[in-house]
Amino acid sequence: MTSTKKKVVLAYSGGLDTTYCALYLSKELNMDVYTVLGNTGGFSDEELADIENRTKQLGVVQHASLDITEEYYEKCIKYMIMGNVLKNNTYPLSVSSERAFQAMAIAKYAHSIGADYIAHGSTGAGNDQIRFDLIFKIMAPNAEIITPTRDMELSRETEINYLKENGISANFEKMKYSINAGIWGTSIGGKETLTSDQPLPEEAYPKQVVKTESEKLTIGFEKGELVSVNGEKTQHPLDAIKKIEAIGSQFGIGRDMHIGDTIIGTKGRVAFEAAAPLMIIKAHQTLEKHTLTKWQMHWKEQIANFYGMLLHEAQYLEPVMRNMETFLLDTQKKVTGTVILNLNPKHFFVEGITSPNDLMTDLFGQYGESSKGWTADDAKGFTNILANSLKIYYTINQE
Repeated sequence: MTSTKKKVVLAYSGGLDTTYCALYLSKELNMDVYTVLGNTGGFSDEELADIENRTKQLGVVQHASLDITEEYYEKCIKYMIMGNVLKNNTYPLSVSSERAFQAMAIAKYAHSIGADYIAHGSTGAGNDQIRFDLIFKIMAPNAEIITPTRDMELSRETEINYLKENGISANFEKMKYSINAGIWGTSIGGKETLTSDQPLPEEAYPKQVVKTESEKLTIGFEKGELVSVNGEKTQHPLDAIKKIEAIGSQFGIGRDMHIGDTIIGTKGRVAFEAAAPLMIIKAHQTLEKHTLTKWQMHWKEQIANFYGMLLHEAQYLEPVMRNMETFLLDTQKKVTGTVILNLNPKHFFVEGITSPNDLMTDLFGQYGESSKGWTADDAKGFTNILANSLKIYYTINQE
């Protein structure tokens, strides 16, 4: 028998906010709730099964788990690596970048089932509300957006009490922290991140330090893309990311606190752990320093910073993003080689690289040691000409 209730598709992660929304939409608004999880590589099969089982307590009509990890890599992560994108030189845009792909997948799902409404659990104080709303307005324009957490200005305590009162069982202690996991890093928000001075406690990080002795790690690139880890070829760059994350996270590498400007104009603070992204980006950037020209590096940095900013500010669908991706891809033709890293508890450094395209060749000289491509007189003449415009300026202006 066909239901006469209104259909609502809810962007669902299994966290506190979306669990509250699922029950509220079903019980209080009497809607047929379809929960959709956009998996960007942050969930195990067991976790996905637990999340689906939880939706059965909430009156959900149907739950869908959409694996969008490969699309996320091909259309975004790849370019963030090629651009060495770190927001404020710190944050690898773990959550910022994946939200667009989750929102697009959820909007397509809503269209496929003819949903009347589309919902998410974002608060009114952060970036995610803008990211979801903007994508939904473009890709699901006929579905009205519902946001209970934002509209009722709910606290986490209020949500927990509501779930308890309705007999919903969950690990509420764990829900004290808002954790967003994906293949490109995990963000952690809690009471400490609302301050400017408090660090996140050790136990709040999902992955703990278990290795104390230093190790070497080699990462292989071919035309800017990951192809090997510790000398072993990988079938897909995603496999390399997973291997690097598994190795680096045992050292507690990749932990930091990001402080930046939100889309809505406030300052925001969030903790994160992202071993693979930080090591991969540093390794890739080092390889580029050896294989790209000065001006390639210069313009890559300008464009990549702009790319990261637009990505952070919910502008993934802006056509200029595709233009910048074309540029970034074209710069990678010679970015091939192997990077050697030294891993230690909570930090790492790059030891060096090997590459057939290494521009640090001794064919024309060695920095600070010898010059084979020019003479002493050439250097003197070059400096005279280089100084000429400044000599004119200071002579005319008598400074």
